[in-house]
Amino acid sequence: MVTLQFESRLKSSRQAVWAWMTSVRGISTEIWPFFRMTTPKHVKNLNDVHPTSGKPLFRSTILLFGILPVDASDLTLLEFDEGRGFVERSPMFSMKLWRHERHIHDCPGDPASVVLVDRLTFQPRLAQPLIRWFIHKVFTHRHKVLRKQFG
Repeated sequence: MVTLQFESRLKSSRQAVWAWMTSVRGISTEIWPFFRMTTPKHVKNLNDVHPTSGKPLFRSTILLFGILPVDASDLTLLEFDEGRGFVERSPMFSMKLWRHERHIHDCPGDPASVVLVDRLTFQPRLAQPLIRWFIHKVFTHRHKVLRKQFG
């Protein structure tokens, strides 16, 4: 089992960061060019699917470099705390376990900023060292995109 954590201080309001991190556009921008994830056409934001704890929201095909289908995920949220964060635990073909916690915290001493924390716990079915390296690279990139987006 692998656990990774990433943190970024973002010069933005909690509301703006929440809107970004729950939007298909925001998620897509963060994971590009590594992945593209499919969503139903009507879904522009996670709120569009009325998240219910533990119930799969939809199936997403994961396309490596936006082209090659390499996995599928039944997007499932265990927690969805509006404006604060979520806990995702989605069944995936490639993982025995995939848990992604993403939370927004107040930034001590700077009321104009927030801290976004991603904590991942996962267990690949195959090639754990390679998958760990790749997921680390993807989330390092995601946080670079976040810092660029929010200063």
